[in-house]
Amino acid sequence: MAKDEALIGCIGVLTVATRGAAGPGEVHCKVRGGTESFIAWSPEPLPKGTKVLIIESRGLRTVDVSAWSDPLDNFPDELDT
Repeated sequence: MAKDEALIGCIGVLTVATRGAAGPGEVHCKVRGGTESFIAWSPEPLPKGTKVLIIESRGLRTVDVSAWSDPLDNFPDELDT
């Protein structure tokens, strides 16, 4: 199986919840100038709508994901100087 290295590091949103080891979900992400959906596996169950980071490509449109929160989301717009 050929891995899709372009996916690793992409941020996406789960359109179908994952169930951990019990089964995959689906992630929708921006890649290659468009948007695509992939089968998504995670170590723990994640609900639909969770923002995730693609951490590995299994090939055949299947990826491993981890919950993601952008560390800059709470960064102040203006720094006190």
